[in-house]
Amino acid sequence: MEAAAQRARARARARRGARLGAAALLALPALALLALPAGRGGEGRRGAAPLPPGLLEELRQRRRDLRRLAAGGGAAAAGALGCGDLRLVSGVSVVGWGFTKVVLRAALAGGGAVALKAVHGAGREVRQCVRRYAAPAGCRRLAAYKLLKEVALLRRLRHPGIVQLHGQCYDSSGDPEVRVTAMLELGSPLEMIQLLQTPWEERFKICLSLVKLLFYLAHSPLGSIVLLDFQPRQFVMVDGNLKVTDMDDASTEELSCKEDNDCTLDFPTKSFPLKCSTVGKCEGINEKKNLFNAYRYFFTYLLPHSAPPPLQPFLSDILNATGDLRYGINETLKAFEKVLHLYKSGLYLQKRPLLLKEYISLKGFRTVEVEDYKCWPSYSHLGCLLSVHSAEEAAAICNSQSRCQSFIVTQQRTWTGRPLASFQSSPTDLIPDVNAVVYIKRSASSSERL
Repeated sequence: MEAAAQRARARARARRGARLGAAALLALPALALLALPAGRGGEGRRGAAPLPPGLLEELRQRRRDLRRLAAGGGAAAAGALGCGDLRLVSGVSVVGWGFTKVVLRAALAGGGAVALKAVHGAGREVRQCVRRYAAPAGCRRLAAYKLLKEVALLRRLRHPGIVQLHGQCYDSSGDPEVRVTAMLELGSPLEMIQLLQTPWEERFKICLSLVKLLFYLAHSPLGSIVLLDFQPRQFVMVDGNLKVTDMDDASTEELSCKEDNDCTLDFPTKSFPLKCSTVGKCEGINEKKNLFNAYRYFFTYLLPHSAPPPLQPFLSDILNATGDLRYGINETLKAFEKVLHLYKSGLYLQKRPLLLKEYISLKGFRTVEVEDYKCWPSYSHLGCLLSVHSAEEAAAICNSQSRCQSFIVTQQRTWTGRPLASFQSSPTDLIPDVNAVVYIKRSASSSERL
């Protein structure tokens, strides 16, 4: 009788949670839907086989973690998507899947598209759980807790480097298998091979965005957060910006310790001894783990290649200091901001010789956009289009390229505000443009100049 009463109360809590609507706290509807009957380990319906003690304990542990995360608030934003919106989506297609979840792309009825995340019933986590406990519904519920944890974190953490939560749907109609769907900002998978082929300025932007994200995670409202599964596949690109999209393996707990020997941070190729604080926690272990992973997965590949030569010593310092964990996230962010300042201001160019005097300028003209010689890495696949600080830097670049005879500083701007310059082998095709100036090498023949 007592167990039946508890099940009835759980169902009542679920109904109350559903009526709370979009402004309710995550903990109420989510935890009510996944509540476990106390004392028996049942799956929430009459006649269900008891859950194995090991699975029951895992469920209770994940529920405790979710309660702790959700306790601080995090109401849904006005206009958040819900189950009604989910029923109206169309054009659903699979984007990918992982250990726990499957990710789908869907078009909203009112326009736009979202990413849908749901438990992957055939994923490794559920399969391994079923092999251990032979309780499929309980195992799917265990996996659902990870998705609910991710939703709870996304409600609490707001940063440009974290994918945006648009809404969620909790459907208990198929009890005991609760269906949880998160509706997120849609991004494209991060392709490291493609990133390596982009201009240095764009790769620096990716690394700087990552550093700003890690700074936020180190000082978040929940304390220092570590991304336990830190891999490029956990990130997506949204409108050219890097965002972490997988938060279910994030942790707000720092490793407990009794002495310094308990605080060794191990990686496949390196180990770092850390200090045990007076409160029994390994000092800065979450921050340092994030930072070294950023170094080995991102900085090493994206920072140094084809960087402006005067900036390379500063980038080497960043690589060495983060690779040895001599820098924390605060020092790393300062170092990145220094490089950004030097790059945007043009201060790194001060000692260069003046070469623009070797060019004549034709004001009121621009070159016709045609396929010309290519350089790497160019902003255009049709020719040589590079970021410059000024016409003076463009002249230096043109001098360094044997095929370059002319260039034009365009009206296009990069994310730093620097203009793009187009370099060409022939200046013969000119058209009037009152806002443009074409620069031509004085060594070019008079026929080329005209």
